[in-house]
Amino acid sequence: MPHHTLRTVSDTNARALYDKLEERILARDQVGASDAYYQLARSGRPLPELVAQAVRIHAPLTHVPYHERIDQGFVNFVNNDHCLLSARATTHLAKLMPPGMAGLPMAQTVWYIPTGLDIWNQKINKAPGHYSRSMTPTGEAPVKPVVHWPDQQAEHLEGPIEARLDRWLDLVHRGHVLEAYRVFLGIMEEPAHRKQALAQLCFAGLIDLQDRVFLNRSYTTGHKAFRARATVELGNFIGWDNAHHVLYAGALDIGVGPRWYSTYEMACNCITHYIEKQKISAIPYGDATAREAAILRQTAPLSKEEAEPFLDVVLNGHEPAIQETLSALLLAGKGPRQILDVLQVGAAQVLLETQDTLNFSIPQHCYEYLNTLGWFYDTFEHPQRLKLLYVATSYLNRNAWHARQTNDNREVRAKLPVGAAAKPPSQMLDHIVAATIALDGPQAIAWARAYLDGNGDPMQLGRQIALCASRIGNDPHNQELGQLLVEDYHRNRSFDRDRLLLAGIQHTAVHRKYGDFLEASHRFGKAMGVTELQ
Repeated sequence: MPHHTLRTVSDTNARALYDKLEERILARDQVGASDAYYQLARSGRPLPELVAQAVRIHAPLTHVPYHERIDQGFVNFVNNDHCLLSARATTHLAKLMPPGMAGLPMAQTVWYIPTGLDIWNQKINKAPGHYSRSMTPTGEAPVKPVVHWPDQQAEHLEGPIEARLDRWLDLVHRGHVLEAYRVFLGIMEEPAHRKQALAQLCFAGLIDLQDRVFLNRSYTTGHKAFRARATVELGNFIGWDNAHHVLYAGALDIGVGPRWYSTYEMACNCITHYIEKQKISAIPYGDATAREAAILRQTAPLSKEEAEPFLDVVLNGHEPAIQETLSALLLAGKGPRQILDVLQVGAAQVLLETQDTLNFSIPQHCYEYLNTLGWFYDTFEHPQRLKLLYVATSYLNRNAWHARQTNDNREVRAKLPVGAAAKPPSQMLDHIVAATIALDGPQAIAWARAYLDGNGDPMQLGRQIALCASRIGNDPHNQELGQLLVEDYHRNRSFDRDRLLLAGIQHTAVHRKYGDFLEASHRFGKAMGVTELQ
């Protein structure tokens, strides 16, 4: 797999602009990097090329030695990269933009990248950026962005592909970051095995999930899975022959600690205990069972009468009731993917009930985990994916209880003016957008309910949610939630899927904002002549 470098861009003027983009990003200059992007966009450079070059620039500089520090006896979290996640969301959001605004999501990605470099040194206040914005400057010159994990050459193992992927996962499990990365690069050089390797990459991310959330800031909340998914989608979008830097940005991190597998271990034992009806012992287990494979082929949906009691247990119950109820549904012939649709509706409800702008971390990461797992089901036929349904159900249960434990589990209903229901759908959409940009979630949702009750087109509502998410910047990981909830609205076949659109509005309007959150969209509008954004 060749390295994708600037040499693959043949246009001399474009190469000069990409040089300028790289220079300004490395200088942490948001305005200068954005100006270079506007010139590239006006010259008609294609989005796959723009995304590839952005990832090429930031890939060496968005890794950390470890996603956790112990500072003078206190455990501190070291954040995950949002640049790659933003690029992935861009490829979807661009298709939902109105005429003239398709470049806005990428503008937000470029605006963010200079602030997303070298998170490790940001967290210890040695470098400026998104994660040090609330710290008092030290007065010392900031360190230049550091390459914490150097790029590697492929390492080729011998043997069956299944054995080599198991070896790779073993290296990840043990934290052998660079060796695991080299082995993965070697497998990815074999086109016949790429899809299987990418499925294993995502699986390794999905099983890495912390086992508690209340009073826990060392978040392993699904980010490895999100980064793996971004790697897959961006590689497909750019083309794997030009996607080495996507693998560098995304696949290497899967082995960086800490790694948490206790929830997945529980899920494995659920198969033994509830599905196979066997007593759990100390003998080594492995692989998926024939009964698991049969259950994965089930496609029966849950009726509303079945879905609501299930969600009541998941959102309000405790172990072992949640595992027992899920197992009973599976043994009764219900489809795992159809159950996942119901879980997404439950996670959307937790988002709707979150009102504290600082309390969205768990609800939004839980929802993104459920979205990513749905995508995983739809994209790959990994044999272990039934176990991940137990992981997702447990995660949603913790999410719901975290909301209670932090006294943030109430949905606020706003009242609309008299006669609001008589307004035409186009005016209602205007009210939804205005309230969302004004950060008034309850008012925006009230208008959205009226719009949907009045037979407004949910597809148009979804496009407006995507546009609002793309206008609001300074942390494009948050843009993802609007995009993912709209995406799931189209895929979800459960009852009350309108709740997904309402949750998209709630999160977009109410989640924590940073600085002038409309600055990037205003600059894009002015540079590109888009009056509505100026």
